[in-house]
Amino acid sequence: MSRAFDVIVLGLGGMGSAAAAHLAARGQRVLGLEQFTAPHDQGSSHGRSRVIRQAYFEDPAYVPLLLRAYELWRELERDSGRELLTITGGLMLGAPDSAVVSGSHRSAKQHGLAHELLDACEIKRRFPQFHPDADTVALYEKNAGVVRPEESVRAHLDLATRRGATLRMEERVESWSASADSARVKTARGEYEAGQLVISAGPWAGEILRELNLPFQVERQVQLWFEPNGGVENFLPGKFPVWIWETTDGAHPYGLPALDGPGGGVKFAIHHGGKDRFCTAATVERNVSDEEIALARAQIASRLPALDGPCLRAVTCLYTTLPDEHFLIDRHPSHPPVLIVSPCSGHGFKFCPVVGEIVADFVEHGKTRRPVSLFRLDRLKV
Repeated sequence: MSRAFDVIVLGLGGMGSAAAAHLAARGQRVLGLEQFTAPHDQGSSHGRSRVIRQAYFEDPAYVPLLLRAYELWRELERDSGRELLTITGGLMLGAPDSAVVSGSHRSAKQHGLAHELLDACEIKRRFPQFHPDADTVALYEKNAGVVRPEESVRAHLDLATRRGATLRMEERVESWSASADSARVKTARGEYEAGQLVISAGPWAGEILRELNLPFQVERQVQLWFEPNGGVENFLPGKFPVWIWETTDGAHPYGLPALDGPGGGVKFAIHHGGKDRFCTAATVERNVSDEEIALARAQIASRLPALDGPCLRAVTCLYTTLPDEHFLIDRHPSHPPVLIVSPCSGHGFKFCPVVGEIVADFVEHGKTRRPVSLFRLDRLKV
């Protein structure tokens, strides 16, 4: 079989679409395969909006990647003509020693990021939508904001196509194999061979990489949009920041402003929240129950009382997590032509363009100058 492609990208969600665009920009002959249309609402790269921030409480090691991601988001906006990144400012709330507050502060100090520390009185004065108790503090980051996931996937795929990539939608992969210097992929429509294979399959990664027995867990997450009781005026970008709140019971509710005007609502979710959340992409319950909406209201009522209006929309998405909640970006241990780019443990979308750049580095040069040691496979002891 002649090699019509240099690299095959399996999965064209947030990471795969970015990888296809960056690879094609470097002259690689790219085949992108997606089992659905793209963007779609079956995986992890949908929901109208995603938080983006720089003072990263998860680990300061992410900050250099975020700074590069911001540059690449703006570059993607220029190249695509789409509005993708909106700066709104961001509040990281909780007790002073909470991971959200202390971790954000650590990253901000270590990397010299602009930030402010606010006590409860100052939070209420500047952002009266919030009702913190006296012990709550916040780190305010002016450069935090929102990225639009569906538009971002479209932008990357459009650029990939303009740069010569071949993208095949609604073509499910049945199997793959690799030799020392190539990889083959079989679908219901045919077989393809390339010098390298990028697996960016999100919640389907465990199935595709079952021989590695990786400790993936797929989590069902609920995203909701509420109509504020007094209208959206005080919840528009410019008045209402993105926010994450580590509560005393260990929950992590978060939210974003009303990006789509009066009819669009204000987004609310609970990070790693919900009942019976572990599932697979095949078994996930897509419907959101009245009980789940009530649980969300219980979090909203005391913290953002003006937001406790009608629920306008509720959808599910999927996290694919590892035990340490870091990413996985590394070569397959038995098949060097195969690069694994998944999962992202529920906090990866903001990194899509820089991950696309990293994938292109690995495919073209076998290495990257970006700091990715945190994402190595060998940390999982497989």
